Amino acid sequence: MRIRAATDGDLANILAIHRAAFSDEPVADLTAALLCDPSTQPITSLLAWVDDTPVGHILFTAAHLQPETPHQISILAPLAVVPEWQRRGIGRSLITEGLALLALSGVSVVFVLGHPSYYPRFGFMPAGELGFAAPYPLSAKHQTAWMLRQLKGELPQSYVGRVRCAKTLEQPDYWPQSLEGEQLG
Repeated sequence: MRIRAATDGDLANILAIHRAAFSDEPVADLTAALLCDPSTQPITSLLAWVDDTPVGHILFTAAHLQPETPHQISILAPLAVVPEWQRRGIGRSLITEGLALLALSGVSVVFVLGHPSYYPRFGFMPAGELGFAAPYPLSAKHQTAWMLRQLKGELPQSYVGRVRCAKTLEQPDYWPQSLEGEQLG
């Protein structure tokens, strides 16, 4: 397996991966919209390949804290691996590579709305407990799905505020729908 930065010419492969991984959800449409949205910049978009076959994709988009802090932040959304290649370390490799690239680029904190038993393996912890609210309120049942991973620097000790994401992702429909299935994040 190899991982490389996605290019504009990879859009069809990226969308095929998301359609395969999330066949009953509009994740491919969301991904296409995020890749075209100027408010997502800068992005980190990575593709995983096995031989000549694209098998996984991860996207990190820019976000901001309200009230502002000096931290540069990103949101991980979405992550997809073609079903027949799941549980082989491809998602893990995409996350690890993406986090390393983001740290090198100056990103301090990465947020994700994801499965609470999967993302802690990569150092993610509940964000709400630290004062970082999701772009839209989450039910008590799903609070632990909103997580963050500190890449560098110190988190504010007494932060109370909200994460603001790209315009495409800043729609209430994306947040509750993301919580319904087992394939969060």
